[in-house]
Amino acid sequence: MPSKTIIRQLAISVALCNSALGQVVNGADYNKPNGGPPASFFAAASTMPVAALQAAAAKASKVPSLATYPVSQDSGAAKSTIHTDWASFSEGASISWVADMDVDCDGLNSGCQGNPDGQPQTNWGALSAYEVPFIVIPDKYLSANTGALPGNNIAAVICNGKMFYGILGDSNGDSPQVTGEASWLMARTCFPNEGLNGNNGHTGVDVTYIVFTGKDAVLPSSALTKNYITNFTTLRSMGDKLVNALASKLGLSGTPPTKTTTLVTTTTTKPTSTASCSWAGHCLGASCSSNDDCADALVCAAGKCSVDGAATCSWEGHCEGVYS
Repeated sequence: MPSKTIIRQLAISVALCNSALGQVVNGADYNKPNGGPPASFFAAASTMPVAALQAAAAKASKVPSLATYPVSQDSGAAKSTIHTDWASFSEGASISWVADMDVDCDGLNSGCQGNPDGQPQTNWGALSAYEVPFIVIPDKYLSANTGALPGNNIAAVICNGKMFYGILGDSNGDSPQVTGEASWLMARTCFPNEGLNGNNGHTGVDVTYIVFTGKDAVLPSSALTKNYITNFTTLRSMGDKLVNALASKLGLSGTPPTKTTTLVTTTTTKPTSTASCSWAGHCLGASCSSNDDCADALVCAAGKCSVDGAATCSWEGHCEGVYS
């Protein structure tokens, strides 16, 4: 008869597989204003040095051409500058800026609430603003830097004390062109209590945008169609890898990405969870803040949905449930 330890290891392995598959999605299922992908699908790992990155971006000072724009079309609006201090790094190369966050619904959802004049396309397709966490950059800057920004580049957004991953999905061609703009999904995930829509953005100039440059930082077509992100695990793993590389170049503390996870378990008299998961996006390994964020019998431990009774782990970010 198999030991409890072996049974437990098998259950965890299957649950990990199911959890990962939970982020491989049919995008149309999430193409809803109040039913988009959960934040855990595109949240950065808890080990990322979010505050340190935000502080580093605030100190950036290298200004390229065509880099400064107002954050809105209002008279006297604050200015935001795209900085290239990190653009020449051999790993984690990126640009950054700090701005507000307006809501962009161009693409499939151009008729979203508060957006009567939306465009039916985005720069590299017709993305769903409800399903894709994308950000926007001024068209003048994009046109002058197409080599560094071929489109669908991985982006990291620091907002409201958290960091989420998305893609560079659209450009702003208004007159004057403005900066500080993200999709419906990204904006409402960053600021869930502000009632954001196409005509009501987050006005505080306190959002940090980081876009990773070059072809190696582009979300592949295997994870993206012209309308939807289909593999959020790829988005999240690429984001963590790029942010870790950037943090290393900046001398910030982070956690190197791991390729495998070794699970060490002991026999316990507590009941084990089943391997199945009934709530996609809230399975083993998903980000959480309380037990209510986790499916079935899983519990929230160290910010991750975990199996009840799991052995303790002394190395945060390399414990049970962490994606490699």
